Amino acid sequence: MSKPSTPPIHIERRILVMRGHRVMIDADLAALYGVTTSALVQAVKRNLDRFPEDFMFQLDAAEWDVLRSQSVTSNTGRGGRRYAPYAFTEQGVAMLSSVLNSAQAIAVNIEIMRAFVRLREVIVSNKELALRLDELENKAELMELKHDTFSHNTRVQLKQVFDAIRELMTPPAPSPKRPIGFVAPEEKPNKPKAIKKR
Repeated sequence: MSKPSTPPIHIERRILVMRGHRVMIDADLAALYGVTTSALVQAVKRNLDRFPEDFMFQLDAAEWDVLRSQSVTSNTGRGGRRYAPYAFTEQGVAMLSSVLNSAQAIAVNIEIMRAFVRLREVIVSNKELALRLDELENKAELMELKHDTFSHNTRVQLKQVFDAIRELMTPPAPSPKRPIGFVAPEEKPNKPKAIKKR
């Protein structure tokens, strides 16, 4: 089976939140599947009964304006997009694999589903961590109220700890990937070899 050409981190960056759902836009999906946006939309329109509103919806004018302002998309002039894009929820993306039945579509769909799952896991773990952090802060405030002798330094230190934990909750920037293919080794000065005594 062939590997998808887009790494998962790029897929996760293309997942947006609209109308309370995590979605992917038709143009991004078409690029991942290796088809034109119009071909993807035509395939969906031929199978509209498979795509209820909770699987796919077309952006309204306000949503489209926001999307255009946040990303570099073609203008509505000559050669640009003339209709609002479609947004596909996780279930809609899963349904696309039955509409676009190619090896690349299946491989890409598997990676997209994994990206949705990873995103859901990160959100759940951050929510749990945020709840526990709030509990700790509340307990510290309660202790502070109970004990007038609670030192100022201890309060400052606890605040620093909470701030540091919140900072750690933000996802790290992606690390640079190693180049693919042959990379010439850097030249290092030769070290003299030790001579073994017999």
